[in-house]
Amino acid sequence: MNTDLLIQVFQNLLSVQAIIALFIGVVGGIIVGSLPGLSATMAVALLVPVTFGMDPAAGLMMLAAIYTSAVYGGSISAILIHTPGTPAAAATSLDGYMMTKKGQGGKAIGVSTISSMIGGTISGVALLFLAPPLAKVSLAFSAPEYFLLGVFGLTIIGSLAGKSMAKGLASGALGLLIGTIGVDILTGFPRFTFGSMSLESGISLVPALIGLFSLSQVLMLAENKGKEKKESVIGKIGKVLPSIKEFKSIFVTILRSSGLGVFVGLLPGAGGDVGSWVGYNEAKRFSKDKKKFGTGAIEGVAAPEAANNAVTGGALIPLLTLGIPGSSTTAVMLGGLMIHGLVPGNGMFTTNANITYSVIFGFLLANILMGIVGLLGAKFFIKASGISEKLLMPIIISLCVVGSFSINNNLFDVWVMIAFGLVGYLMRKTGFHPAPVILGMILGPIAENGFRQSILMAEGNLLTYYLTRPICLVLLGLIIISLLSPLFLKWRQKRQENNNFSVEEQESV
Repeated sequence: MNTDLLIQVFQNLLSVQAIIALFIGVVGGIIVGSLPGLSATMAVALLVPVTFGMDPAAGLMMLAAIYTSAVYGGSISAILIHTPGTPAAAATSLDGYMMTKKGQGGKAIGVSTISSMIGGTISGVALLFLAPPLAKVSLAFSAPEYFLLGVFGLTIIGSLAGKSMAKGLASGALGLLIGTIGVDILTGFPRFTFGSMSLESGISLVPALIGLFSLSQVLMLAENKGKEKKESVIGKIGKVLPSIKEFKSIFVTILRSSGLGVFVGLLPGAGGDVGSWVGYNEAKRFSKDKKKFGTGAIEGVAAPEAANNAVTGGALIPLLTLGIPGSSTTAVMLGGLMIHGLVPGNGMFTTNANITYSVIFGFLLANILMGIVGLLGAKFFIKASGISEKLLMPIIISLCVVGSFSINNNLFDVWVMIAFGLVGYLMRKTGFHPAPVILGMILGPIAENGFRQSILMAEGNLLTYYLTRPICLVLLGLIIISLLSPLFLKWRQKRQENNNFSVEEQESV
């Protein structure tokens, strides 16, 4: 990184807009994450339209800050009320809630905050040093590689975002179909527009994002309202900071889990929930006293929290370099990049280097700020986790409508948002995940364009043409692996969860 670029990056970071964006992202992310039922993906989708009028660097910094902070915020409700605010905090609830029952909830939150900050910061450093060389690989990509890259991205998210590989792939296929709506990218002929001028430019990405992730989540909250009662433990949390001796005892665990989290983040589609269980499992495996896990072990909080926040930076590496999301949240962030006219690849680190490095350094600052704000505002965020859903739902719906309308000042986009909200609700009810739909809408046109161009380039020998290109062979291998590996990962994760819950039940008895 040369001196001129470094000066531009620091100017971006020190701008008033960037500072405010980071603070809003961190505080908002923690609050959203601590509210059971809401998620980092929903928060990012809701605020993508807000970034449209912002400087691209500041806007993307805010999305990255929301992402990492919401993953941490999920641990607050997991520790206090045994209800993970996000899926990534499920492993944390095992020992975190047991610490709360012992009157050590504050210490559990303190350990979670420190571990998340360290894990996220380590992943930010990995992002800074690993992403630029990986981005250079994209220079060798042509039409055939872009087609296979699009298929690779779809198989990864499709297989890991839902409860079953078949449902995930079906969601991705739906996104591909929706991506064909509009004017044909090569012939200029309208497809599936049914005579509507509003559909000739295709389905707007932002209203679809908001509908699938935000409005559908509100509908789920409205349906589940009152079905589950949460046990309040506010006022029983004790001190927040762990002692120096306790911190030393978990420091190695935090470092090991952070490394594992970065690695899991590099595996597109895995996400923080997989990373947290891997971190928890390895901490238990390396522990001298395995029986204490599930009974309120401090390592049982540190390990999954360091791992799931380390996943966030790791997941941004394939996103920025190859355009392959590492999680459902980064799938939404891919849409945010596209809205700002940023195409993942080498151009992110050359032409748009000042924006990219600003986002990376902003991500590092966001994790440090998250730790400071989390420790200082622990008692506030604990109270925020008890905000009534009656107040939340109308606010979120209002933001959905305003955000959808504000992009193009077009009422049609609001109807698109509502339609996708209903589709997203039905998908969630039937076990389908909305993330592959968005990914299909984004990658579909790219894959289609690459495939049709490669047909012309192959001159009638398409199969031979693909099999004689080394990068194509690598991508074909990765596609096969991505279709088979989820079966193994899900089996291992389910087995680990069953073992952990069995230990917890035995200890409770």
